[in-house]
Amino acid sequence: MSASESPKRSLRTPLGRVRNLGAAHSGTSDFWRQRITAVAMTLLMIPALVIIVMLLGRNQVYAAQTLSSIPVAVILLLFIFASAWHMKIGMQVVIEDYVHNEKLKLVSIMLNNFFSVAVALASTYAILKLSSGV
Repeated sequence: MSASESPKRSLRTPLGRVRNLGAAHSGTSDFWRQRITAVAMTLLMIPALVIIVMLLGRNQVYAAQTLSSIPVAVILLLFIFASAWHMKIGMQVVIEDYVHNEKLKLVSIMLNNFFSVAVALASTYAILKLSSGV
């Protein structure tokens, strides 16, 4: 029986079938990580929005007092980490799919990683600074 008559045709290479990885060599791990971060963001979105609405129009003293509560700071930090990770994964998938120049793809992925970390760190710093009252 020839390859064209094979009942189970696949576009994967033999090595890809053995490793169970897709074209980007990451398999379904990015898919599942993005879904997990989406669920985390969905669960944290309502409490985070309630906290943000409570802080609208208030002064820094009120914000520091609100954020000094450990559960409030933890909710916002978890939301920030889930959002930054979700953003990083989503942009990386777009870059891998639509940037065809390998050097540009590598630079874009590196910049995406640095940007995601910078957003997460800046947001974490802001919350920790406000929550400490400094």
